[in-house]
Amino acid sequence: MRQVGAGRMKQALVDDTEDVCLDFGNEEELAFRKAKIRHPLATFFHLFFRVSAIVTYVCCDWFSKSFVGCFVTVLLLLSFDFWSVKNVTGRLLVGLRWWNQIDEDGKSHWVFEARKVSSQHVTATEAEARIFWLGLIICPVIWILFFFSALFSLKLKWLGSSALPGRRLL
Repeated sequence: MRQVGAGRMKQALVDDTEDVCLDFGNEEELAFRKAKIRHPLATFFHLFFRVSAIVTYVCCDWFSKSFVGCFVTVLLLLSFDFWSVKNVTGRLLVGLRWWNQIDEDGKSHWVFEARKVSSQHVTATEAEARIFWLGLIICPVIWILFFFSALFSLKLKWLGSSALPGRRLL
C-alpha cells in the first residue's frame, strides 16, 4: 500500500513540474523596459520646454524688466511644449496620439488613441513612461503653486503701471 501511495506522490510531483513554464525571455524584456531610455532626445525635449518655461518665469526679473518679453518667452516655450507632447513625445514615450476630426455636419470630434500593450512589440520603456507622466503632472502643479503665491502675495507693482498718468497707487 505504501508503494502505491509513493507512486501516486511521484506522479503528482511530475504533474506539478510539467505545468510550470519558465520563460526567461520575458525577464530580459522586463529588465530592458525598466532600465533603458530608448528615445533620449524626445525625453530631453519633453522636460526641456517645461522646465525652461518655469526657470524663465522665476528668473525673468534678473534678465529683463519687460513683462511683455517675459510673458511672450514663457508662452512660446509652453507652446513648443504642447506641440512636442501632442505630436512627438506622447507618441514615442507612451503611445498616445489624438487629433480633431470634423464630420459632414461641421461638428468637431476629438479622436484619442493609445497603443495596445503587446509583449512582442516593445517601443516604450517604463522609465520613459514614468518621466512622461511625472513631467505632465508635476509641472502644472508648480504653475498652480506660482499662481497662488502671486495671488496671495498681492504683487501690486503691476497695478502701478496701469494707474492714471501722474498718479501713483503705491
